[in-house]
Amino acid sequence: SRYGPKMPLAVDCTAELIRCKVLDSSGRLKSHELILSYGLALVRFVNLITERKQKMVSIPLRQLAREVDIPIWVVDLRHELTHGKLPRLALCRRGCDVVLDWLRKTYWSRQLGNNLCEESEDEDEEEEQEGVEANAELDNDAWE
Repeated sequence: SRYGPKMPLAVDCTAELIRCKVLDSSGRLKSHELILSYGLALVRFVNLITERKQKMVSIPLRQLAREVDIPIWVVDLRHELTHGKLPRLALCRRGCDVVLDWLRKTYWSRQLGNNLCEESEDEDEEEEQEGVEANAELDNDAWE
């Protein structure tokens, strides 16, 4: 709160995504409200993280996301949330988990001297394989 408008983007995004998970676990919000909450947090994440890499000439979000290792399906999810029909809650939850993991690896582990990455390398390998399988399912099923 002392940073005000100069809050690091990763901190702001992490706070919003964690807030969504807390609201979700509370059971107080309806499915539609949770989709909107997750959706706003995911859209803000993709927009804010990729905005830093945007140049004078407009560069497609997919290319910018690829440069910072954000999964393309998260960018597609952001596109659906912004321009299309709202996705299922399960897809928003999965997007939140993937983005929080990206923030942990890309931002938080650096802040803590990479201790977070060293402790969970075995878990990461297992989760990465599960993520690849889950993403294949998302690519096939989620956008139908």
